[in-house]
Amino acid sequence: MQVDIVTIFPEIFPPVFGASILKRAQENRLLKIKAHDLRDFTRNRHRKIDDRPYGGGPGMLMQAEPIFKAVEALQKNCPGGACQTILLSPQGEVLTSSLAKELAGLRHLILLCGHYEGVDERVRQGIVDRSVSIGDYVLTGGELPAMVLIDCMARFIPGVIGHADATTEESFVNGLLEYPQYTRPSAFRKMRVPKVLLCGDHQRIAQWRKRQALAKTKNNRPDLLARKQPK
Repeated sequence: MQVDIVTIFPEIFPPVFGASILKRAQENRLLKIKAHDLRDFTRNRHRKIDDRPYGGGPGMLMQAEPIFKAVEALQKNCPGGACQTILLSPQGEVLTSSLAKELAGLRHLILLCGHYEGVDERVRQGIVDRSVSIGDYVLTGGELPAMVLIDCMARFIPGVIGHADATTEESFVNGLLEYPQYTRPSAFRKMRVPKVLLCGDHQRIAQWRKRQALAKTKNNRPDLLARKQPK
């Protein structure tokens, strides 16, 4: 899978994507990530990419032309000519595990990192396939959301996570928070691992985990249970 990021701060990304699981995914050619400097697609000598909004208001808006030029240039390298362009924006659909899994099935993504007061609306109208938000809050730019999206999505690319079932039982995948987990030793500072996990009966363990997941979701995120109820 190929992911191109359009940003005014390309230097932010290498330290994050050059370590751990995402580094291995790139070394194994499961994932290709490249950050592109939006200023390289400007025509003015000052490499300016923003201007004041029509109608007044605070802050600056990112101009449409350099973003269009960047996306159109990157689309020429889309495998089979098919890719999706995503704008990271607090106005977009909220990132979920199901959305991340859907995006992981694509061959090429172009991610647009907004800044300042956002982007000229014609970007959204003319070249963006969908907008994605990582939560109901506003950050200083789209770079951190782009990192979150890539990290979340990459886990669903076959081969990126070592164990084939690693993503099937984690939080949110089935609409519930994940059950509690323990490892060695079985006793630590007078806290013991629940006996059921030591019994070797996989059916009993599965039932216990389901009950624990339901209880944790009810206590911490009852809204998730509400979504599962038939309307």
